[in-house]
Amino acid sequence: MSTLTITAKGQVTLRKDVLAHLGLRPGQRLAVEKLPDGRLEVRAAPQSGKVSDLFGALRRPDGPHLSLDEIERIATEGWAGQR
Repeated sequence: MSTLTITAKGQVTLRKDVLAHLGLRPGQRLAVEKLPDGRLEVRAAPQSGKVSDLFGALRRPDGPHLSLDEIERIATEGWAGQR
């Protein structure tokens, strides 16, 4: 069990191991549910995102930089069995 300290401002800082257990990174949100017996249930809040969040996800720093025309040509060759 982890023990946390409440600051004068009423804030609590979660340790890295607790955040890692929840699968959270800086900037992400927590969902807190107040239970009737005075306990809290804390979990990672559902993430909402946009398609644009995925842009660049497959980019490799050492990989080739291709234009759209080059990508289309390679895809066409692949479908035609030429690659």
